[in-house]
Amino acid sequence: ISKQILEQVLRELQPLCTAEQQFIEKFFQLRQDAADPQVLEVSVRTMSSPVLLASSPPSLSRHKEPTTRLLSELFSCLESELRGFLDVCNKVHPFGCLQVLFTLNDSIFEMWDSSSALPSSFLNTVLGNMLLLAKSSFNKCIGTLCKEIEEVKMPSKMKGGGILPSVSRFEEFVNFSEEVFRTARRRGVLDQAHLKLASSVFSSINSLSSANLKVNTDMVMMENFHHIHSFLCQKKIHCLEDKKREAKQKYSEHMEKYVIKYLGQPLEKLHHFFEGVKARVAQGVKEEEVSFQLAYSKQELRKVIEKYPGKEVNRALETLYRKIHKYLSQEENLLPVVWHAMEQEFIRQYREFEDLIQRCYAGSGIAMDFTMEDLLSYFNSITLSN
Repeated sequence: ISKQILEQVLRELQPLCTAEQQFIEKFFQLRQDAADPQVLEVSVRTMSSPVLLASSPPSLSRHKEPTTRLLSELFSCLESELRGFLDVCNKVHPFGCLQVLFTLNDSIFEMWDSSSALPSSFLNTVLGNMLLLAKSSFNKCIGTLCKEIEEVKMPSKMKGGGILPSVSRFEEFVNFSEEVFRTARRRGVLDQAHLKLASSVFSSINSLSSANLKVNTDMVMMENFHHIHSFLCQKKIHCLEDKKREAKQKYSEHMEKYVIKYLGQPLEKLHHFFEGVKARVAQGVKEEEVSFQLAYSKQELRKVIEKYPGKEVNRALETLYRKIHKYLSQEENLLPVVWHAMEQEFIRQYREFEDLIQRCYAGSGIAMDFTMEDLLSYFNSITLSN
């Protein structure tokens, strides 16, 4: 409603000021060259104040003499009244300054396109001052919002995954601003704001630490960067293409960390054993001599393998699935993606273990209790049963 009223006020001001200027020039027989529309257009495009029309360059200073001076006296309260009205409009909505900026910006261009007579140079100055004021309010709003996003506190009861408040706040602003600027002719200022806010929300997510959360930090970061990537894919905002690619990269990185960290648990002792084997080989121990190392003998390997019969591995995977299902947020629907990534990583680890057994314990007859076919059936049954 405030947007519609502001548009109406601006529409009615232009013919009023122009008619008054024409009357003064005719009645007092004053000669005044028309204002240069290109100067105002450049001012609006760069979002700088057309107030410069009244002071510099010197060729435009004559607009103060005498017609504009008379109009300034006749409409002496106009600028202060407009300032007060804009202040009210800014307070109607948390992002009201965005609507004010858009309305002023577009109304000025519409004024030039729809009118055969040039607007009053006095009105140019007043609207220029209002535009500068609107831009200042908008910049303050963005600065405050960036600070809020960067300093937002994590929910104290956050025991599972979910979208962080900073991400929701960013999404709220982008949705509102894109709707407001849907038909805008100029959106340079909005694009700059989007980039600043995107940087702030990325910084907010990256600053997460395990101290803030009762769940895996990589899981939360994975979900939130995935959410941002999906959101930006939907919005198709050109200036945020780089941020969209960055979000995808971050999402992939944290999913990989999350998967690797949790996959160490079902076969934890096997994982540690073979990490030690690889370390010995890296230190220069020949592969065929690894089994002569006391901590990595054939007997020690058999002991570790005995701890992981097929049934126990299957049970451990079922427990892992339930744990992931419990903490991943349903709204992002990442469970199938994460579980598939875990299956692929588990298969990779299994093949690596088998390869190390063949290379370092050749001819020993040692083998894990479950086969690749068994492993695939474990994952398949868990997926189907859930």
